[in-house]
Amino acid sequence: MYSSKIKGLGKYVPENIVTNKDLSEIMDTSDEWIQERTGIKERRHIKKGDGNSCAKMGVKAAKIAIERAEIDKDDIDLIVFATLSPDYYFPGSGVIVQDVLGIETCPAIDVRNQCSGFIYAISVADQFIKTGMYKNVLVIGSENHSGGLDMTTRGRNVSVIFGDGAGAAVLSRSEDDSKILSTHLHSQGQYSKELSLIGPSTQHWVPEIIAENPQENIPYYPYMDGQLVFKHAVVRFSEVINEGLDANDLKKEDINLLIPHQANLRISQFIQKKFQLSDDRVYNNIQRYGNTTAASIPIALTEAWEEGKVKKGDVIVLAAFGSGFTWGSCILKW
Repeated sequence: MYSSKIKGLGKYVPENIVTNKDLSEIMDTSDEWIQERTGIKERRHIKKGDGNSCAKMGVKAAKIAIERAEIDKDDIDLIVFATLSPDYYFPGSGVIVQDVLGIETCPAIDVRNQCSGFIYAISVADQFIKTGMYKNVLVIGSENHSGGLDMTTRGRNVSVIFGDGAGAAVLSRSEDDSKILSTHLHSQGQYSKELSLIGPSTQHWVPEIIAENPQENIPYYPYMDGQLVFKHAVVRFSEVINEGLDANDLKKEDINLLIPHQANLRISQFIQKKFQLSDDRVYNNIQRYGNTTAASIPIALTEAWEEGKVKKGDVIVLAAFGSGFTWGSCILKW
């Protein structure tokens, strides 16, 4: 059986910066209120007319990752695209990436696991490489949240959190000690509606939405029970990180860098304290980008690598929790 490793990384975020002060001018909120609850100072939003979309941001990140992996786009055997905000209801964004990159033909899979999407996508790619079916897999996490948020006081509890952006990784067959050691995936569907967007959907389609009173019931905007999500997140993060460490006979002292999904700085700080990790062993960038869901881990991993915080031989832990509820971890040796 083969092993896979991350051979190239890339990221892209829109140029348009939206600060907490900007949001305070369109809804009843403040910089202090947002930072106290989330740690976020600013985020990036697609600006109409800037040419960006979920897939196109993914392409921009992917081109950088492919170049850094020192392979040609035609060496890509499979595309795995993680997002909750695809360009279209269908088809998926993976095929759009394949077309825009100019790859004549290759399989493309879309993963819909929201905040855990990139971990799930990495796991899928890892299995295909392990079996020998594919040699180079392009994994993308990309989100266009701003196109579907309620940017009013009514929606502030959710809308102040999320930003747009994309991250990408090229996974290739490993020929040295650098490899993905293991991935661990979980879900608990009994909480599926606690962080969700119920409609439009085939169970609640456009005519029903139009017929409803939009001031009373707004199913086409995201809903989140923030306290419940936080409560479950801190538990599941800890469990799945320990699961990954135990599977590889590692201890918390062996972690060189933890990159958690950037959901809320307070969650990351809670986990950091629980595992007794110093600031230089945890990477956070939610302050600058907000929660970019499936894109958050690849953006953060790319930045950490660019800043020299990921070194050969390091044990890197990636972990995520989100809608579904779903959660997962990836333990890798750089």
